[in-house]
Amino acid sequence: MSAIPVLVIGSKNYSSWSLRPWLLLRAFGVAFDEILLPLDVPEFYARIHDYSPTGRVPVLHDGDVRVWDSLAIAEYANERWLDGRGWPTDMAARALARSISAEMHSGFAALRNELPMNCRKRVKNHPTSKDAQADIERIKAIWREARALHGKDGPFLFGALGIADAMYAPVVLRFESYDVALDPVERAYADAILALPALREWLAATANEPLAPLHEQAK
Repeated sequence: MSAIPVLVIGSKNYSSWSLRPWLLLRAFGVAFDEILLPLDVPEFYARIHDYSPTGRVPVLHDGDVRVWDSLAIAEYANERWLDGRGWPTDMAARALARSISAEMHSGFAALRNELPMNCRKRVKNHPTSKDAQADIERIKAIWREARALHGKDGPFLFGALGIADAMYAPVVLRFESYDVALDPVERAYADAILALPALREWLAATANEPLAPLHEQAK
């Protein structure tokens, strides 16, 4: 392993879980090496257990420390390199940021199933179930609430970029792929995420990735 931390991720076109810690580290200027394991191919299953006890990505190696799960990696990075900047300084804002990050981490199953992340995909009039539409409306309400209560000092959910934005960045990409209608507040937030140099770097890297058959067969 490298002397600097190593982040093991899946295919950038599809792996929303990998994007979250990758974006956070890159946006905050944390140096790290990247190991990318393409999804849906034998290589992934042959190699992933060399890095991850769960058989899933992402996983971070920092010397002898191994951290898996997107939110756990974000919390570790916040303590290790960000000096707490990943969360808002205000206690009420921090409580909301943690709550909506945990909600993203554990919820929105219908959205995940029906609008899977595929950065290169563009679809008009994508059909959604009532459950998926409810997920979409809930996420948009979260964005509006955070921006209204705590977003006055910058374009992100809590003004400055933080962990909550990293957690919701894959949703921004889903909304782009499936042409989800956004009101002006939601659109401005999505555009701020899309304008991040780190996210543009991630998207540029998807252009030459091989297709993952199982993911391409998803809705």
